Amino acid sequence: MGIFCCFQSEDRGGEGDGDGDGAPPSTSSSGCSNSSSSSKKKNLASERSLGGSSRDNNSNLVNLVNEIVAESVTYRHKRVADEILKIGKGKVTARAFTYGELSEATGGFRAESLLGEGGFGPVYRGRLSIKGTVTEAAVKQLDRNGMQGNREFLVEVLMLSLLAEHPNLVTLLGYCTDGDHRILVYEYMARGSLEDHLLDLPPGAAALDWTTRMRIAQGAARGLEHLHDAARPPVIYRDFKASNILLDSSFQARLSDFGLAKVGPVGDKTHVSTRVMGTYGYCAPEYALTGKLTTCSDVYSFGVVFLEIITGRRAIDMARPHDEQNLVQWAAPRFKDKKLFADMADPLLRGAYPTKGLYQALAIAAMCLQEDAAMRPAISDVVTALEYLTVAGASSEPAPRPQKLQPPEDDDDDQRPAA
Repeated sequence: MGIFCCFQSEDRGGEGDGDGDGAPPSTSSSGCSNSSSSSKKKNLASERSLGGSSRDNNSNLVNLVNEIVAESVTYRHKRVADEILKIGKGKVTARAFTYGELSEATGGFRAESLLGEGGFGPVYRGRLSIKGTVTEAAVKQLDRNGMQGNREFLVEVLMLSLLAEHPNLVTLLGYCTDGDHRILVYEYMARGSLEDHLLDLPPGAAALDWTTRMRIAQGAARGLEHLHDAARPPVIYRDFKASNILLDSSFQARLSDFGLAKVGPVGDKTHVSTRVMGTYGYCAPEYALTGKLTTCSDVYSFGVVFLEIITGRRAIDMARPHDEQNLVQWAAPRFKDKKLFADMADPLLRGAYPTKGLYQALAIAAMCLQEDAAMRPAISDVVTALEYLTVAGASSEPAPRPQKLQPPEDDDDDQRPAA
């Protein structure tokens, strides 16, 4: 089985920044007033451009886009929506909920219903009647004083509404834009996030076994594969981390939180240029340094999370000794010494893993973490490689190690994982 590298060429061919502010070309330097901006931005989308057969849901989505774009004092949200609407070939299934419906579903957003809180805001557990069926839901309420806002809300709704359904992407049930409320409604994921079971494990709780870890990694990789290869144009996730990988009752992985997702390059473009966003410790080095974003950037982030899955260590852990605080830097010299491979495995596994399976897993992580983006495998090849690990973990036979997934050799500095 071969691993083929994704390709990133030189500077030329990048697309403009879709995250920054600024007026479009051919406008006067004086800028637009709120009223003129609103009139120009209205009717941004049509039901026809959104596609799909659900007329009511399409109409609601059109209204949502126009409302948020009209609120923006710049053209940023218009550009963001225009980009994402290029994907609009799927059937829109998300529906618009009223604030009253969601308040009733969560018991008035009471503390007892609180599941957790992230950068977007608090998440509550609720029960909704959808097409006559009572459905468990996770209701995520935008914190107006938080780190995210209308841009992330718009991207999340559009991305998950327009992307074709996939078993490794979380399902968006609907949204609410009543008044100044911005609320997202997802299917409820019974097991929480990968972070809960891997990095925030309560004392005495059972650790994830090797087979489950590999299946979670494979499911998350399949989610990325769908974004990179099935979506047209491709979608770059940009915030791949353990807390964004949700788990259903069977520990099947589903990617969530698409607020930072970005439509990838099309045609002869090789990258998109954008502000550097994401989570420290997971960003690819070339993206952090230049703002040039490709699908290879997601592959690097996958490598970081996969290394977390193998080692049980956080990407950044300031509680550890200085030379162990950055996971990738800690792992880099150990990738080059097979005698240290066993020491890299999560101690909570207690040695219950196939030795060759561990070697292959570390080889995959090392390849994904190459500092040179062109040396990283495409996510589709990572998915194929992980199939061997999941089969090996479910049987007594360890998986064969593909030759092109060998960890870097001592004398080849160019093959080292990113520091």
